[in-house]
Amino acid sequence: MPTKIADVGADALREAKSNLDSDYVPNDDEEFMNERQQDYFRGLLLAWKKSILSESESTLAHLQDGPLREPDLADRASSETDWAIELRTRDRQRKLIAKIDSAIRRIDEGEYGYCAVTGEPISLARLQARPIATMTLEAQERHERNERISRED
Repeated sequence: MPTKIADVGADALREAKSNLDSDYVPNDDEEFMNERQQDYFRGLLLAWKKSILSESESTLAHLQDGPLREPDLADRASSETDWAIELRTRDRQRKLIAKIDSAIRRIDEGEYGYCAVTGEPISLARLQARPIATMTLEAQERHERNERISRED
């Protein structure tokens, strides 16, 4: 059954969090983006990427099983629609992997966890929920508001 597009990566992120080796969870009482936090988020991002790639491999294997051979036209159309949704989901996951790779590069460069717009630290709660975040919640909301205004013009 195809994955819902809105859930792209969400299940994989939950799985990645549950598969982390350590019981450590970053908290606000320690220095922001210290080495332990960087290692935690790097591990989380790598586990997330691995989970997404694993899902993609199973989809690819299923696609290679052979062409659709539904005798009924309605069944065939339904199957083709399911495959189209699945492929679109995988394309979105491919883009998500690029964002994960970018976040890992930011960790390596010492820029991870800081807003690309304001330079302020992104809250640990936001990074836990969305490890690929590049903006604080306030900056993201401002950005989305400006996008809506631009579209309306």
